[in-house]
Amino acid sequence: MITQSIHHPTSPYAHGNIEHYNALGWLFKRCTLLLPTEDRLTLISSTFSQMPCFKLEECTAAGCLGFYGYGVFLKTMISGWGEVEWHRVFNFLCSFTNLLPKIKMAVTGTPGVSCSLELQLRLFCRQVLLDPWPWKDTLFWLTRILKPWPMVLQARLLVILYGPLLPDSTLAWQGIVEREMSHSALWQMASVIGLLYSNLDHLTDWTTDTMQTILEELIVFPEVWHMKNVARLFVLCGDTVCYSFLANKLHNGQLLEVSRLIVHIILVCEKNGYSMNMVVRMVHQVCQGFNTSERFAFIQRLEDMFSEVTMELIEIVTAGNHHEGTGPFQTLRSLLQSSAHFHAKFLHMFHQNE
Repeated sequence: MITQSIHHPTSPYAHGNIEHYNALGWLFKRCTLLLPTEDRLTLISSTFSQMPCFKLEECTAAGCLGFYGYGVFLKTMISGWGEVEWHRVFNFLCSFTNLLPKIKMAVTGTPGVSCSLELQLRLFCRQVLLDPWPWKDTLFWLTRILKPWPMVLQARLLVILYGPLLPDSTLAWQGIVEREMSHSALWQMASVIGLLYSNLDHLTDWTTDTMQTILEELIVFPEVWHMKNVARLFVLCGDTVCYSFLANKLHNGQLLEVSRLIVHIILVCEKNGYSMNMVVRMVHQVCQGFNTSERFAFIQRLEDMFSEVTMELIEIVTAGNHHEGTGPFQTLRSLLQSSAHFHAKFLHMFHQNE
């Protein structure tokens, strides 16, 4: 009953295999309609346990479609079930795959040492539980996966699930620390952070403070991220997440760190063609929370940071160290352009609000 030719994702039969799992899901759904949930799950277990492709760390074939097919089957099988039954499904999957001990091993170990386990966890969680569903249902499965762990480990788990990958499909743990990553490399992580933030009113175990802590842990693991990666992540997360993060830091007196991050957000917007209006609105919103003297101090610190970052780049350029990324000279040029564009829009906004 279980299709076994699933090790060739580029073959003309791959699409047919996936359709097979959809049809199999409907067959199981109809044939077990009168059975209790526990009995239905037991039947799934007895059937899918016959092949290593549906178990964590038991299939070594590159590009195996086992998890993807399992996800298609499961989505078809349990669509329309209530949330209580979905909880039972998650507990069943944890037992069937020994999921939680394996996650613990990955998130408490040294990043990259167990790269095969990290990739297996990513593939299983993404292809079986997260990716097959629309966002509102993805949220349910994501919170089930994250909930057992303290916030510092939730941050690490988010990187395993949604962090950037190297060409060999291992996680870019050092890449995110040492060099600038692309828009596409950080987009998935930003999207899932936005998903959590936008549903805080409906989540009992996550609050704005919880998410603040997770983000704080995220951008310093395994070491402090490259500043442009931090900036790009927050640009991709959007206004609400970015403003919440910066406002919390300002409340805790971290003016220097906030100023540096804002300068790099402005730089990223210029270099990648993102709208400068977002960062202008955000800085204006931050200013609204200050009295006159505090507002002046904040703006002065921001201007000083523009000067500091500019001088840092000038020193690199004059020293001839042109081995970084797209080149310090190009970055310096973008910084000067971004400064001009930001200040023009910022002054225009103040003029309109007079």
